[in-house]
Amino acid sequence: MESNEENKEKKTIEDLPGVGEATAEKLRENGYDDIMAIAVASPKDLSDVTGIGEGAAAKIIAAARKFADIGNFETGEEILERRKSIQKLTTGSKNLDDLLGGGLETQAITEFFGEFGSGKTQIMHQLAVNCTLPKEKGGFDSDVMMIDTENTFRPERIIQMAKSRGADPDETLKRIHVARAYNSHHQILLAEKAQDTAKEYNIKLLIVDSLTAHFRSEYVGRGSLAERQQLLNKHMHDLLRFGTIYNAVIAVTNQVSARPDVFFGDPMAPIGGNIVGHTATFRIYLRKSKGGKRIARLIDSPYLPEGETVIQIGEDGVSDGT
Repeated sequence: MESNEENKEKKTIEDLPGVGEATAEKLRENGYDDIMAIAVASPKDLSDVTGIGEGAAAKIIAAARKFADIGNFETGEEILERRKSIQKLTTGSKNLDDLLGGGLETQAITEFFGEFGSGKTQIMHQLAVNCTLPKEKGGFDSDVMMIDTENTFRPERIIQMAKSRGADPDETLKRIHVARAYNSHHQILLAEKAQDTAKEYNIKLLIVDSLTAHFRSEYVGRGSLAERQQLLNKHMHDLLRFGTIYNAVIAVTNQVSARPDVFFGDPMAPIGGNIVGHTATFRIYLRKSKGGKRIARLIDSPYLPEGETVIQIGEDGVSDGT
């Protein structure tokens, strides 16, 4: 008897009811080129790219979910078995890895937020290097994609960190694919098109640094808040979908702003409100300490307790320090 996995592998998008040659071509042009990609799409998104009605799109998605064996009720035991495919990427700090239950999970969004200079971008550089490392060093031996919204990517920093991990700096740089996002719509487009790069390279880490900078500067005032949140919501779900399809880590940075109440002893709160708060799987709050040290606090996780730890960010990258 064929397993669900074998059945899923044999099916193509043309096997879905209602998907003819023209519709299949439009789907593929927009990144929906396999059963799983369609199974996790929304009817509106599919309708927009193909021109078919949302009702027809919903039927296509329902069929894809049946082929992919998702969207049905499962026992806790079945979910536990499926979660065995999840991998964890080291941060470079054992303290931070332990706080996160072993590192950054694939198929999840991990958000790092804090003030300027709290170490967010440094951690993103370190994660990029670590992802290229062999598995025995806590890496994935794979390529990385980074959406850079504030022109903060520095290849020189990658070279420093790669050398400190005993990796070839030139080979490491070749495996990190960076795209500069010039506005929020460009940022959204890059996330949508990330699958094109993932088809050519084995991408296991997608970084967005910073997630909210463009949205914050372009949508000012209460009148534009609803539109901003709607776009941000779509963007984050595109990122999560990428992580699910490619079993990849999604790591994002976020800015903070002052607010009248106190957020864990600090009058600063992450940008994005409930949209970011509810979609990010893990949330890490970073703040400065003395001598290059940073305090990392886990404030949100589906199953880990809140807690905090101390990490060191130095010339060699992220570590526990001494």
